[in-house]
Amino acid sequence: MYDDNNLEAVERAMVAIRRRQSRRVLARQHGAPAPEHEVLDVLEAAGEPVTVSAVAEALSVDQPRASRLVAAAVSAGLVRREADQADGRRALLVMTEAGREAVERAHQGRRATFDRAMAGWTGDERAQFARLLARFVESLPGG
Repeated sequence: MYDDNNLEAVERAMVAIRRRQSRRVLARQHGAPAPEHEVLDVLEAAGEPVTVSAVAEALSVDQPRASRLVAAAVSAGLVRREADQADGRRALLVMTEAGREAVERAHQGRRATFDRAMAGWTGDERAQFARLLARFVESLPGG
């Protein structure tokens, strides 16, 4: 039914990706993004203001950890809190201009890394890889 060799190859590749994307490795390679940048990733993916609870859920962390990440992002000027007009007890998180600029720099850096990794690939190979990787990620639990 399944080709175990292919599944093992995928597993090894995914473990290698995770290890290479650890904060320690990223810091050594080109300066790891600060932990508060995870909040920016959540805000960008949501496309709208979110709450600290939504950040906690998206990052699979507890509420106190999410609150610390959000506080760091606010202190860094990347995110601001706004009162929720529908519920005055809640604060919504909104990306600032500095946050949008940080997200753009992160995109540029990641894309440059991916471009170097695929330097010898044809356009068709890049397109096929992008399509299959997106399909794979969408099929994962929580995807």
